[in-house]
Amino acid sequence: MELLTPEDLKKLPKLGETDGQGMKAIAYVKFFVPGFWTWYVSEFDGEDTFFGLVRGFEDELGNFSLKELKSISGLSVERDLYFKPATLEECENKNL
Repeated sequence: MELLTPEDLKKLPKLGETDGQGMKAIAYVKFFVPGFWTWYVSEFDGEDTFFGLVRGFEDELGNFSLKELKSISGLSVERDLYFKPATLEECENKNL
């Protein structure tokens, strides 16, 4: 499965464009490892670096890398094909 589609790239704001929005920023893409980690993407630098909400042992806002997601061993990272854009706050509170 392709993690990012050309349509995803058109939707995602550039890295830094949603500064100041915090949890009100919109997540456009969701990646996950079934039963473990989830990444909600609100920004992308166009090459490798994302910004968004990471849900794992703890929930936190921060940067993460496409290269890192692709290199996770064991279970593969998947893109949620049915995810609808939502605020990062909604993603955290409703566990979207």
